[in-house]
Amino acid sequence: MEHTVYLSLGTNLGDKEKNLQAAMHQIEKQIGRITSRSAFYATAPWGFESANSFLNAAIEVQTRLSPLALLDATQQIEKQLGRRKKTVNLQYADRLIDIDLLFYDHLVMRHERLQLPHPLLHLRRFVLEPLAAIAPDLLHPLLFKDVRTLLAECLKMPTCTDDAYGML
Repeated sequence: MEHTVYLSLGTNLGDKEKNLQAAMHQIEKQIGRITSRSAFYATAPWGFESANSFLNAAIEVQTRLSPLALLDATQQIEKQLGRRKKTVNLQYADRLIDIDLLFYDHLVMRHERLQLPHPLLHLRRFVLEPLAAIAPDLLHPLLFKDVRTLLAECLKMPTCTDDAYGML
């Protein structure tokens, strides 16, 4: 059975467009068919200070993988593309590639390794804006709001807006 999943991609080191393209190529090889993708969005770092801006995107993927197998596959792709450390205890740092699972069908999951939907997605413009471009009507199964509404609410929060932001 195929599942519809939404992933957030981000990078702030090296050739950023190449990093995102390489991640999408590996996702198609190892995870499933990409059925929709956003433009690339240039963003300032969120949650830490860095001189390196980010490039972010959102994609919709059809996969047969289970949620934990999907997590393992995304982490393997990150390693293949050169990522050495994962974020621990909200200590963020520069990264070659970051792949976050946002939604898996309408599943709500709380596991020691994975929470679905992503627990911070409604607070992150760099996630919501690309996601709203490809799935504005997607309903958050816990907040009972669509992505378009979550983005509008996020933009009203001081921590969500940023002047160094734009679509490429």
